[in-house]
Amino acid sequence: MTEAVTKEKLVSDVKEVISDAEALIHAAGDDLRGKAGEAREKLAEKLVVARERLKQIEGVAREKVIEGARHTDRVIREHPYESIGVAFGVGLLIGILINRK
Repeated sequence: MTEAVTKEKLVSDVKEVISDAEALIHAAGDDLRGKAGEAREKLAEKLVVARERLKQIEGVAREKVIEGARHTDRVIREHPYESIGVAFGVGLLIGILINRK
């Protein structure tokens, strides 16, 4: 679960950086000339590429999560009593660990 939260945070942070960079490009806009203007254009192009890659990564991650949920649902439906036993055991173990203090 922490890995999923970390990935979500990373995606959120990257989106924020892209948004901030775009705002900077638009704010600087016409004031830049020469090499600075070229650098601005390169940055704009890289931001477009980064946004597309982020969309692809997000789509792939979403597909994997959905497939994992479907697989979990299938396993639980095929083995309901074993799933209940495992859930009970994990819950009991967590309860014991929490109450140790």
